[in-house]
Parts: sequence; C-alpha cells; structure tokens
Amino acid sequence: MVCWYEGPLAAFDTETTGVDVESDRIVSAALVVQDSPTSLPRGTRWLVNPGVPIPEAATRVHGLTDEHVRMNGRWPAPVMEEIARALAEQARAGRPLVVMNAPFDLTLLDRELRRHRASSLTLALQRRPMTVLDPRVLDKHLDRYRKGRRTLTDLCAQYGIEQEGAHEAAADAKAALDVVRAIGRRYAARLDRLSPAELHSLQAVWHAAQARGLQAWFSRNGSEEAVDPAWPLRPELPAAA
Repeated sequence: MVCWYEGPLAAFDTETTGVDVESDRIVSAALVVQDSPTSLPRGTRWLVNPGVPIPEAATRVHGLTDEHVRMNGRWPAPVMEEIARALAEQARAGRPLVVMNAPFDLTLLDRELRRHRASSLTLALQRRPMTVLDPRVLDKHLDRYRKGRRTLTDLCAQYGIEQEGAHEAAADAKAALDVVRAIGRRYAARLDRLSPAELHSLQAVWHAAQARGLQAWFSRNGSEEAVDPAWPLRPELPAAA
C-alpha cells in the first residue's frame, strides 16, 4: 500500500497585499497537483487585480506591481470562485491539500469569498471535508526543539528541497508539497500508520498547543500580540470587530 506522502497530493499558495487576513487581498494564487513524487506536477495560476493599491513592502516580496496587475490581472470575484471550485475538486477527489501556514492562506481566501461572492470557503466546499497538510505545523510538532526560523525557505533547507522562484505562488506551492513528502519520509515511523484525515485532526490539536506556547512567550516578553489557535481556518470575526 502506498503511503500518503508517496501518493497524490495538491498544494495551494497565495501572494498578497499584506499579512492581515481580515483586510488584505490576494494578488496571485496557484494550485499544484502531483500524482506521485516522480510524476510531472500540474499547475493552475491566477493573477488578480485586487482593486486596492499594492504596498511597496508587498511588491518587494513577490515582485507584483499595481501596473502589472492592472494590465494582466483579473477582477477578484470570478477568480475567487474559480479557486474555491478548484479546491472543492481536490476535496471531492480525496486528495490532501498542502498549505504552508494554512490559517493565513485559507482564511484570506475565505474573506475574499465573503467580500466578493457573499459566500465562504465552507460553503464553496459544499460540506465536503478538506484534508489539509501544513508543513509548518508538522515540522514544529515532529522536531519541536530545533532552534531557528521555520519559513518555507528554512524548511526547504532543513529537508534538502531545492526551492526555485521563492515568493511566486506556484513555485512556493510545489516547494511546500515537496517539503511535506520529505517530512513524511523522515518521520515515517511516526506517520506511516496515520491517514491524512487523522493527521488533519491531529494538526488542529498540535497547532493550538503551538499557539498557546507562542502566546505565553509573547506574554513573558511584554508583547500584546495575540495568537489565534484555530487551524486550518480562522473563524469569522464578529461584525463589531
């Protein structure tokens, strides 16, 4: 029987106007599907004109400018619907979805669907359970005492993955997918017996514990920054917020 990390996987990634899931916008997105570690990945890319200025800080990260997206990007509403349909197709196929730092990308997509389609990611999935694999959560749980940062670039270096075109959505999606396969192989003795659905449930618990630990660290250092324990999707804020 083929282990989940040697079988079909999909990966999703976005590039955005910033890091606030409640107010920032998706500028580009990509979905990469790969049937096995040796098969050719299939990718779908979306470029969005978000309708708001792209801050210079964001442009320095991903290279996308206001002029470029105005000339080549599409309006958000149809793009968000297409992305949601594509993710729903992965859920219907039972294909696990790799998302690096899933609460960011999936929550931002949910807010964009609410903003432009009067919908939500949950509605778009039509109650089909989505199985998510988050390399950041997996790595932090399986190698919890390793010091240093755990960005996608750091994880690629840690697991021997060649990262090409960092901060381009399709390239980052493929890199995250490769990292998850590498994590599966490295920790096969701990992961082989777990199905992707079981891992999905465990990651929600692991992420909540990681968030509590980070929140405690912030408190000890006098920071008021709040860490949301929800995974892989943050709940909608009350309207008053």
